[in-house]
Amino acid sequence: MRTQRSGAKGPELSVIGFGAWEAGGDDWGPNRSESEVIDAIVAGIDAGMNWVDTAEVYGDGVSETLVGRALAGRRDAVLLATKVAPAPEGTGFRPEQVRAACDASLGRLGIDVIDLYQLHWPDQTGVPVEDTWGAMGGLVDSGKVRWIGVSNFDRALIDRCRADRHVDSLQQEFSLVRLDDRELIRWCGEVGVGVLSYSPLGAGLLTGALRREEAEEIGDWRASDGLTSGAHLDLAFALVDGMRPVAERLGVSVPQLALSWNWCQPGVTSAIAGSRDAEHTRSNAAAGDLELDESTLAELEAIIQASGMR
Repeated sequence: MRTQRSGAKGPELSVIGFGAWEAGGDDWGPNRSESEVIDAIVAGIDAGMNWVDTAEVYGDGVSETLVGRALAGRRDAVLLATKVAPAPEGTGFRPEQVRAACDASLGRLGIDVIDLYQLHWPDQTGVPVEDTWGAMGGLVDSGKVRWIGVSNFDRALIDRCRADRHVDSLQQEFSLVRLDDRELIRWCGEVGVGVLSYSPLGAGLLTGALRREEAEEIGDWRASDGLTSGAHLDLAFALVDGMRPVAERLGVSVPQLALSWNWCQPGVTSAIAGSRDAEHTRSNAAAGDLELDESTLAELEAIIQASGMR
């Protein structure tokens, strides 16, 4: 699989990474067995993914525990990324909380150092981001963490962090149906911040595997977020319909086309693709060898414009 360096100072990452949110189970409908989840993670690594992303809040630590089990004996070949979340959902962003969260994640993952440690989303409890970012830098200085990044941050917050210490990565939602942060992602590339895009398949709506009635019956977090009805669903199906002939011409699947488009975008280092199914993981990984030429990217841009997205 192709790799790209994350920003100016970060690690070399496969352009498709394994996302372990689904491994936590709780937010994605009926659970899979632990062995199936572990098989899916291992399948991704065997197919060329060289990094896995998880977080303390995914299944209240279940995801980190399963990732640790899946990668036991493979530590030297795989980069591990995880996140600390602000209170009350996570451990919290006060410096002592960040340090405690790091130690807890190290224990669940069964490792001595976290490759990439990230702030999961902005704090709303009044903890200054400078204090939190200073604690993150301290973890690097102490050898518990190699690189540090943020997630779901805007440019202003990123700049507040950058004023004290380099930001190695931004993890942000980005897909053909979520283009809001396109300019932020481009800017990150210009200033040397790597970008890891999450939900590159539109939380499953860009796979082309769902019929309209099936999508409308989804009852997990996607329904409460308004992704499975109305204008958002109309947009997703319009995009998939436009992408099908392009995918057929290239001899790839619709999700492979969507993933390749994602990692080919200016500023994006790697797209995070999660699954609890080993076959889906192998299929996702194949998108890491699909580099789209300029004419195909222009064709997809025209499809975006025709769908009403900007």
